[in-house]
Amino acid sequence: MRKLSAIAPDWWDYTTLDDDIIKAAAALTPEKMLKLSRSGFSVVFYDRLEEFYLAEALEYVNAWRQSTEDNPAGICGPIGPTEQLPLVARLVNELNLNVRSAHFWGMDEWYHQGREVPASHPLSFEKADRELCFDRIRKELRMPDANLHFPKSDTAPYRKSWDAGLRCVVMQGGQGDVKHWAFNDPLPRKGRHKNQPPSPAEYRKLPTRVVELHPLTIAQNARTSGGGNIAVVPTMAISVGPLETWKSEKVSIWHAGTHDNPFGQRLSTWMISRRIVDTSVPMSLLADHPDVQFNFYRGGIGTCDVEMH
Repeated sequence: MRKLSAIAPDWWDYTTLDDDIIKAAAALTPEKMLKLSRSGFSVVFYDRLEEFYLAEALEYVNAWRQSTEDNPAGICGPIGPTEQLPLVARLVNELNLNVRSAHFWGMDEWYHQGREVPASHPLSFEKADRELCFDRIRKELRMPDANLHFPKSDTAPYRKSWDAGLRCVVMQGGQGDVKHWAFNDPLPRKGRHKNQPPSPAEYRKLPTRVVELHPLTIAQNARTSGGGNIAVVPTMAISVGPLETWKSEKVSIWHAGTHDNPFGQRLSTWMISRRIVDTSVPMSLLADHPDVQFNFYRGGIGTCDVEMH
């Protein structure tokens, strides 16, 4: 039986890992992290924050430029970070880029009172995507609403869009404190998963679904989006699944240092590079995806040295 979580004993999370993995990750310097690239896994550093977010925005542009009416293509994108979104709209407008055949998948959405939160909700991810990006693209260039796929409580239409002959060129993401992409959190420690977390094969089968959120995820979103007010953050969400993630040609994760901390950035990088896959660290499952890129803002990598404040 593995040790209990130091954060939430009724859940699986990275604090249940062997101490040797924890220590190895914490000891990584930025220079050592950069050397963890391998076939199928690239580690990229950006020295300036402006360059970091421009590169993230260009992934949208480069994906959409591949789209044609006969071979539609698109990108799956996160809320967290959001700084890239206005840049995407500006690039499309300035380049006069016709993206009407292109597609976009939102990664996730909050779930409250039996359904997805409406786009009028202040924390709505769809609201953020539209206001920060799509509403800013000139109408004659912008894709129709039918090409924007936002997850809803009825996940069937969203899931069907992944099997409708559309290429997802890249799935972007951030990394949360609990080491998730989208809201692919570790699972509660109960039932058949009481003594061991689910196997990677079992977790990989999870599709877009309604999920219960790990307490650490709720606290993080209060910190990053709600001014620290945990009471305003829903405890459930709708998340794109690993099943859809493996239908994307590439997974690109963006670490600006504002969502996960110095240790977390090191841990997932170490586990993916060393092919250590454990569903208590959902991000580690990406070790088995054929094309993953971790993008770091050097100024946000920080250090794991003990320093009292």
